[in-house]
Amino acid sequence: MKLSDIKQILPTLENVEFQLENGAFVPGHFHVTEVGMITKNFIDCGGVIRSEKVINFQLWNADDFEHRLKPNKLLRIIQLSEEKLGIGDFEIEVEYQSETIGKYDLDFNGKKFILQNKTTACMASDACSNPSEKQKKNLAGLNIHQTNACTPNSGCC
Repeated sequence: MKLSDIKQILPTLENVEFQLENGAFVPGHFHVTEVGMITKNFIDCGGVIRSEKVINFQLWNADDFEHRLKPNKLLRIIQLSEEKLGIGDFEIEVEYQSETIGKYDLDFNGKKFILQNKTTACMASDACSNPSEKQKKNLAGLNIHQTNACTPNSGCC
């Protein structure tokens, strides 16, 4: 989901709810502690230099159990980030604390925002040493010297 998408959705909501793919909800008293843009410059395993930009939302649970972030407040935080930081319309990545800080893609199911698990992948699959399909060999065609072969009851196995 891009920043422009969430900006269109927020005015239509009464509450902001986040749910993990496993069905667990982010507690309703969460805070959005950061909205910003992250730029990642890197080189992949094939030697290609790459750059990625994402909009980052960081969710945090405090002991402030009465806190409820309303859609218009989140929209104001986003607008302030656009104005002060000059962030663009990029995909949103959400950071949320579980066992460690997790990074999630963001989706919307018509009622609540879904934190989608992210996965890693090789970006240079054409240069990678891991073939996508295991190569098949015909074992009957192998040239085996009978003198070095292990035969039943020979004691070599």
